[in-house]
Amino acid sequence: MTKYLISFPSAAMAFLGEDLQAVSDATHAVVQEAKNAGAWVFGGGIDESIPPVMVDGDGTVRKGTYPQTSQLEGGYSVLELPSYDVALEWAAKFAVSCRCAQEVRAFHFDPAS
Repeated sequence: MTKYLISFPSAAMAFLGEDLQAVSDATHAVVQEAKNAGAWVFGGGIDESIPPVMVDGDGTVRKGTYPQTSQLEGGYSVLELPSYDVALEWAAKFAVSCRCAQEVRAFHFDPAS
């Protein structure tokens, strides 16, 4: 089976603050459904209050990140699924619960992971 990343940027979530609890509850229900189905691997949101840093091989820590990932934020779920079509079905469930479109990407197969 393949692992799929289903994600969205923070700015994509456009709903009223009073709807936050409903969105949270709906998303937790989809996560629980994925767990019950045995598909859930990992998920969570990037803590945007902690700035990214780069760590070199010698342990040197520098502020910042790669230019192409400077906007890395939002929510992420990794599911292990039998097909791309099934990943699209799960992405649709997350899109409904989060009230925003979801991006789907497949991880390369790694027998050690």
